[in-house]
Amino acid sequence: MDKYQILKKHFGYETFRGAQEQLIDSILGGRDTLGIMPTGAGKSLCYQIPALLFEGITLVVSPLISLMKDQVGSLNAAGIHAAYLNSSLTPVQYRKALEYARQGRYPIIYVAPERLMTPEFLDFAGSVKIAMVAVDEAHCISQWGQDFRPSYLRITEFVRGLPRRPVVSAFTATATREVRDDILDMLELQNPTVVTTGFDRGNLFFAVQTPKDRYQAIRTYLEAHPGQSGIIYCLTRKNVEEVCQSLIRDGFPATRYHAGLPDEERKKNQEDFIYDRAPVMVATNAFGMGIDKSNVRFVLHCGMPKNLEAYYQEAGRAGRDGEPAECILYYSGQDVITNRFFIERGPEDAEMDPAMRRLIKERDEERLRKMTFYCFTNDCLRAYILRYFGEYGESYCGNCANCLTQFEETDVTETARAILECVADCRQRYGVNVILDTVHGANTAKIRNYRMDQNVSYGKLAKVPIYRLRQVMNHLQFAGYLAVTADEYAIVKLTPDSAKVLRDGQTVRMKLAKETEREEKSGGAAAKKRGRRGLSGEQSFGAGEESLFEKLRALRMEIAREEKVPPYIVFSDKTLTHMCIVKPRTRAEMLSVSGVGEFKYEKYGERFLACVREALGT
Repeated sequence: MDKYQILKKHFGYETFRGAQEQLIDSILGGRDTLGIMPTGAGKSLCYQIPALLFEGITLVVSPLISLMKDQVGSLNAAGIHAAYLNSSLTPVQYRKALEYARQGRYPIIYVAPERLMTPEFLDFAGSVKIAMVAVDEAHCISQWGQDFRPSYLRITEFVRGLPRRPVVSAFTATATREVRDDILDMLELQNPTVVTTGFDRGNLFFAVQTPKDRYQAIRTYLEAHPGQSGIIYCLTRKNVEEVCQSLIRDGFPATRYHAGLPDEERKKNQEDFIYDRAPVMVATNAFGMGIDKSNVRFVLHCGMPKNLEAYYQEAGRAGRDGEPAECILYYSGQDVITNRFFIERGPEDAEMDPAMRRLIKERDEERLRKMTFYCFTNDCLRAYILRYFGEYGESYCGNCANCLTQFEETDVTETARAILECVADCRQRYGVNVILDTVHGANTAKIRNYRMDQNVSYGKLAKVPIYRLRQVMNHLQFAGYLAVTADEYAIVKLTPDSAKVLRDGQTVRMKLAKETEREEKSGGAAAKKRGRRGLSGEQSFGAGEESLFEKLRALRMEIAREEKVPPYIVFSDKTLTHMCIVKPRTRAEMLSVSGVGEFKYEKYGERFLACVREALGT
């Protein structure tokens, strides 16, 4: 078979997408290869298809057990023999897997980086032909990557020790220029093909909201999207417990995931989510990598992650099938303090020396600053994310809350000067809330205890709404007129640019929404303008297609339960959607549906054809 035959037979696609074919051809040509592609762009096919054409075994280095299980499960369902080697296997299972691998049963083996340099695995690797080492989530090798894993540094040592150097390929979805250069250097890629397809996920809608009651905002969202599957990320285990308990109490089919739960409960809850028994997952950032669930229609963040890499990776778990999905971040100023606490605690990896810990702390503080500015900006949210990853393009995407909100340039010099004067008058000793309460004239115990009610700036901006004061304060930080220290108390400080406003009379202008306070950046007005889109993006279902889709979903769930696999392993939502459009009545028509290959047709095709015929009365 050639690459096209494998693509159709096992994966059900007629053509390659984007840069897939370029990357596959590079690998098949024996060249080291680095692919930087957004989540959902089909990175795994880029090493899986060459693995099936190579003579020998492809080792896929993967960081998480869940990631390996999901990939191996998908391959087995597509008629491809694959295995994983990690700590979830008993010693007997591990040895049996190695034995089968020696016999040539597995063209693809997923392995945890910690296993590579163990004597048993080195003995195995030296006794078989390793055709390729593919490094998944390759950003983990970089100290600039948000998921730095020192164990990834052993990959190069492992490759050097092999009797014959294999092709080395690496793939990641989130890589700044620094991370990309680190991957090339640390993996010692030789004359590599480097392909960056862009980071944009056009099917994702982005919004930042600052609701007074974040739980109520989440509840309102879920009420407006019944039956949809999604993830709600929280910053702490306590938040996860509170949000999940409240959702269950209010009748939503939710479950939870965080590192404090017993292994068995985490496993069960994850499976409940994957199998759609509990389609809403409330979790910390411990959840998600390797979850290839294609029908996640929303990702809500009840709290701001500590960097844009983490946010984009977590948000990117929505809409992996290419269908429209929503990513909403519910922001509060407390999120900055919580994330600073996490940064102060630092990584718990014993392999890091003090110098590396310091470097990572400084890097994390700068990343937190840029993540915070994402929550402040009134510019296109998508453009902000893409610029962070070094990609420049249009400043209007038409599919984020900011682009769908009307803004106007406003002179806020008077307000800005009063805030800066207050910071100067109190000798740069207090945080954001104290400064804003002072200029607003708040009569609180804290203001009286600090004697800020006697400050010359007290009450100067009493007539300006507090939400507007906070907007201007955020803009002053974003524009560099103010800075906030990275210590525990987050003190507001003047910068060299402060004097341009205080002394030189510089004008401060910023974009402000024309909507009322209630609508502003709430997503409500934006959602009305955006309208509702069907499952196929701009194309909504026609008459009867919605009903057919639900019948196909029910059949998919029935088969998934019979085979004890997640529903998306049978067919993705995108494939079911295409079935509704094609309405296949014959084998040939079913095989024309995107995602239906020969192997899956033999397993499921006739049952789905019967379902279509019955629904259409033919």
